[in-house]
Amino acid sequence: EQIPGTIMAVGDLAYPDGTAANFACYDKTWGRFKDRTRPAVGNHEFHSAGATYYFQYFGSIAGDPKTGYYSYDLGSWHVVVLNSECKEVGGCNTGSPQEIWLRRDPAAHPVACTVAYWHIPLFSSGAKHGNDPEIRPLWQALYDANADVVVNWHDHDYERFGPQAPDGSKDLKRGIREFVAGTGGKNHRPFGPPIPNSEVRNADTFGVLKLTLRNGGYSWQFIPEPGKTFTDSGE
Repeated sequence: EQIPGTIMAVGDLAYPDGTAANFACYDKTWGRFKDRTRPAVGNHEFHSAGATYYFQYFGSIAGDPKTGYYSYDLGSWHVVVLNSECKEVGGCNTGSPQEIWLRRDPAAHPVACTVAYWHIPLFSSGAKHGNDPEIRPLWQALYDANADVVVNWHDHDYERFGPQAPDGSKDLKRGIREFVAGTGGKNHRPFGPPIPNSEVRNADTFGVLKLTLRNGGYSWQFIPEPGKTFTDSGE
């Protein structure tokens, strides 16, 4: 309520099954900001066949219900929203419809900086889910397009990575920085051993990740719930 701007709601928004009743609950909380929310779909939305109620609730701002991926411009930045439920969208592999679209989309929006978000991360130290290599072709397409930032959720924690290449190697020249921001309110889960390039981790604080996008750069700040002291910031 105190932070202006566009809200990226990164999937699993209506527990547990993305039903109409679950979204009625969402509407009483985060739904207060529906007019400035640009959502991504998560695996729990697909507990209801075709994520039907997710697409009914958000309408056209969630993209085509047949795909669930889309893009938009925000100031001088291009924003890409993907669907990480690969089997529901015809795969995430090289040559899949989404991967082909992702390679064409940044070329059609030649701006200086790009941020992408979707639900399931390629890289995560979370003990429940961890890395998901099925997403790697999408990361590769973003890397080839010189994207700058990726935001995910899925694991119920906060984790920040240093810039890295699709194979997980450190790449300070043109690597993508990934955030896992699974701190929206469900519950916390423990970490496993930290994987390479993991810089900051927290699994006991709810809060939001605030990105400030400007010409030629960006800054980040984790804003905790009242009463908690954990934070993270940089640019």
